[in-house]
Amino acid sequence: MPPTITATDRPLEKTPADAVVVGVGKGSSGLLPTPGAEAVDRLLGGRLLPALADLGARGGEDEVTRVASLGQGPFPVVAAVGLGAPQPGGGWSPEALRRAAGAASRALTGRSSVVTLLAAVGGTPDAERLHAVGEGSLLGAYEFTAYRSDLPADRPAPPREFTVVVPDAGAAKAPLARVRAVADAVALVRDLVNTPPNDLYPAELAARGAAAGKAAGLSVEVLDEAQLAAGGYGGVLAVGGGSARGPRLLRLTYNGKKARKKVALVGKGITFDSGGLSIKPAANMHHMTSDMAGAAAVIATVCLVAQLGLPVDVTATVPIAENLPGGSAYRPADVVTFRNGKKAEITNTDAEGRVVLADAIARAAEDSPDVLFETSTLTGAQLVALGSRTAGVMGSDDLRDAVVAASRRSGEPMWPMPMPEELRRGIDSPVADFVNANADRMGGMLVGAHFLAEFVPAGLPWAHIDIAGPSYNTGAPWGYTPKGGTGVPVRTLLAAIEDLVAG
Repeated sequence: MPPTITATDRPLEKTPADAVVVGVGKGSSGLLPTPGAEAVDRLLGGRLLPALADLGARGGEDEVTRVASLGQGPFPVVAAVGLGAPQPGGGWSPEALRRAAGAASRALTGRSSVVTLLAAVGGTPDAERLHAVGEGSLLGAYEFTAYRSDLPADRPAPPREFTVVVPDAGAAKAPLARVRAVADAVALVRDLVNTPPNDLYPAELAARGAAAGKAAGLSVEVLDEAQLAAGGYGGVLAVGGGSARGPRLLRLTYNGKKARKKVALVGKGITFDSGGLSIKPAANMHHMTSDMAGAAAVIATVCLVAQLGLPVDVTATVPIAENLPGGSAYRPADVVTFRNGKKAEITNTDAEGRVVLADAIARAAEDSPDVLFETSTLTGAQLVALGSRTAGVMGSDDLRDAVVAASRRSGEPMWPMPMPEELRRGIDSPVADFVNANADRMGGMLVGAHFLAEFVPAGLPWAHIDIAGPSYNTGAPWGYTPKGGTGVPVRTLLAAIEDLVAG
């Protein structure tokens, strides 16, 4: 069961729990206590801060130091989590609190009730800090256990309970309700990405997305192979042709009350990517279970927008296929005709994401949206350029920069990238409108964006978010980010849509 989160304004000494979380900063000459740490220190008779120093706590990011309360409070353990060095102007950012709450949540796995005083960092908790602490706590508590035989489904572990200490518990209800909705959306993405491809094939991803949409009150449309052929979706059919499990196109639509803006979301849904006939090396191919992270993100985002009741119209268009080297697979040298009539010469079947996205972008544009957001695990070049934690954003300059600004508030690092005109010449084709992959690998992330741009109508603001690295953590957990699916970029998409609604 998912963890719960509530607020309390009761005195700490009257708030029993399995553990209490406080924050400590990293100073030039030692630990920097925060109001929460000082409150617990007083309750423990001045023993907390000296004990932390004796245990070698430095207050660094992701550092969690446990201290036994020895019966001095209604909780057996205090977990002091590092916030890192304060900002130049003093204090810590909401993202520092979010990461600290996540690190503490992960460190306290197995303790069912956790009270956190992190929201007190910086003074009286405001909605932004409260949201950050709640979000970090819930996201850090995420576990994917569906395939764990030692955790049978008929005997689930008791849900974890997080309680945030605030001056006014009533005022915290609305921010924490939003926290719950966001965390559920991120968990949906993580669950979908972490589900193995033998169980999450195209029809199944479409079915799960449709079920989530119906639960959120959305209009749902699913196209099968015959309907894709009738609709002219040549790109989706080409990529899905090599698999015995046929492709799908999923559309989820939310119509908000008093909506004044219409948003198109598009997400890449390759349920497994072997590279097709241009097959990938065996090493790390198992990570391609995450190649539908963009699809999962836009499915979760439109459901989240509906749950929050935002005054905006949103439609998610999700092309879904499995890229395998079967006897009916598409080939290098094939020419594919897309829904909007444009044609691409296929030079690399492993550049399949842009091939399915082309159809989806063309279809999404037919709805005449005000803006189009597209996200995908599109290129390995994103990792080369920006690493595993920072997404690249391309597209219309103003919308690109708005997405990056939203990402900074959300804690999902992104960086604005250019689309140099000379790189467009790299996808010229002697036999079709363009090729799907440039033989020159330089600037591969930007070339991918140029291909997608061919399907965006003139005058439509659009942003392409390449999440090849940030969507899937192949290393150790950190902050509130687990190993495996991360849920990026749901929180940024929500923030960008809210910014659009706010004008």
